[in-house]
Amino acid sequence: MALTFYWYPNCSTCKKAKKWFDDHDIAYEAVHIVDETPTKDQLLTLIENSGLPAKKFFNTSGKKYRELGMKDKLTDATVEEMANYLASDGMLIKRPIVTDGTRVTVGFKENEFANTWLEQ
Repeated sequence: MALTFYWYPNCSTCKKAKKWFDDHDIAYEAVHIVDETPTKDQLLTLIENSGLPAKKFFNTSGKKYRELGMKDKLTDATVEEMANYLASDGMLIKRPIVTDGTRVTVGFKENEFANTWLEQ
């Protein structure tokens, strides 16, 4: 299955991840995370497949995160509630998110990308 690459074109981390895929000739479908924000159900699947806590999907350094007071809201939030928050605004989502339908990476760390996406 082709990779789905959720990204925000102005994000420097996303640009690094995109360059890494291009340099390694790995095909992907780029999805603008703000224009085509994943749905709650898609996010729940991504969270489940990632094996990461739902909180790891939040862009904690983002302006929206601070404006909406997400730190306090997430303290007692369920995974379902977190997925609702994320689906409501693509700028709340940590990026890039990459998935092949089974595996998921959040953010960009070159060694993690190499371990996950070069072993196809």
